[in-house]
Amino acid sequence: MDFAYLGRKSLIVMTEYAIGIDLGGTAIKYAVVSRSGEIPFEGSMQTPATEGADAVISALASAVDACKAWAEASAITPLGVGIGTPGIVSPDRRKVVGGAENIEGWENVDIASKLEKRCGLRVAASNDANAMAIGEWIFGAARGVQDALFITVGTGIGSAALINGQMWRGHEGRGMEVGHMTVKCDGEDCSCGGRGCLEHYASTSALVRRYAALSGTEADGRKIVSLYHKGDPVASQALSEHWMYLGHGIASVINIFAPEVVVVGGGISEAGDFYFERLRRVVGAQVMDVCAANTQIVPAELGNRAGCLGAASLILCDTNESAVGEF
Repeated sequence: MDFAYLGRKSLIVMTEYAIGIDLGGTAIKYAVVSRSGEIPFEGSMQTPATEGADAVISALASAVDACKAWAEASAITPLGVGIGTPGIVSPDRRKVVGGAENIEGWENVDIASKLEKRCGLRVAASNDANAMAIGEWIFGAARGVQDALFITVGTGIGSAALINGQMWRGHEGRGMEVGHMTVKCDGEDCSCGGRGCLEHYASTSALVRRYAALSGTEADGRKIVSLYHKGDPVASQALSEHWMYLGHGIASVINIFAPEVVVVGGGISEAGDFYFERLRRVVGAQVMDVCAANTQIVPAELGNRAGCLGAASLILCDTNESAVGEF
């Protein structure tokens, strides 16, 4: 928080704000975020994921406009717009290179230039899992941690790694696609072009698809959890398979990174303590004890706000990466 001194007796508190946008395959969440992590305004809209890049850019511009309108009415001038987006983002934080199979045509899109032209604000982009990770690192479940893994379970599976206090993305930001590690070598085709991927078997979309295949009826993740608590055997089987695949995937990355904490986010992670009890049980049975000796598996604290908070931090922390590490 910044302070400005006016005259001899007047001391007013000033703070800075940015717009944070979390672009998902299903919804676009947007918020005005202060440097201290407060969110005085937020909203959401449906993602036109099947309509192509131009339609998505227009929807993002509408989200920015909603935030700008609120900010103007509140006498606030946002410093810029941070966006968490599916896919691989170029090192300069401007272009979506590819890897976003859940959004049609979301490849080689200069998201920063297009939105800057539409909205008149500086724009920076990051992979959506990295944005979630930054939010949880600065404001949430990974505060004070130097080594952490972040897993988001939703339409797909996103991931990020914090190593020695810096976000690690691989060469040119093309790494940490844990969702596309193989968990079933003879498995079904994945949207990425591979087969047997963790995302295809352990995402919320996979849970919904599996429940439909077993029951012949449709239900979303929330309904499946509700049916599980009522003792529904099909919901129990679908969730058990979900925990098995997700737990094996998490155990594998713990064996590689040996983090202090694994933060699991996404809508399904908000199901309750029972969800994490079952997930930890699967991980514990598969992981090497020596690698997991100092690892905790915890739910994300910020819920659906993590992405917006992390995205806004791309602007609020600007190029002073010593404040939040290299992201």
